[in-house]
Amino acid sequence: MASKLTDNGVFEGSRFILPEHRDAHLNEMREQERRGKPVLDEQEMQLIEEAIFESYQERHSVTLTVFNPFDDEEIKGVVASIDRQSRIIKLVRGEEDYSLIKIEEIINASIQ
Repeated sequence: MASKLTDNGVFEGSRFILPEHRDAHLNEMREQERRGKPVLDEQEMQLIEEAIFESYQERHSVTLTVFNPFDDEEIKGVVASIDRQSRIIKLVRGEEDYSLIKIEEIINASIQ
């Protein structure tokens, strides 16, 4: 006769996972995919700041690559304002659509 603990007995066949445990496991797996922010040298930061300033002055469209720990995001628009003290820019993407972006989070910028 098979034991209840082995050979697919009562305890062996009654495995289940709580939704909280499943969510915790999925969160842990996602955290393992997290990556660190790349370190930009002074010259790269200078080029990013120049592209931002040119977009602000000339009202040219700029494409910004914003760092995200899981997947970088590309945002296109025109720089409407620059807050030098808090180092945040306002990027307008449409009539009423805009984003506030920290300059430290930008890893690439190019003028269109």
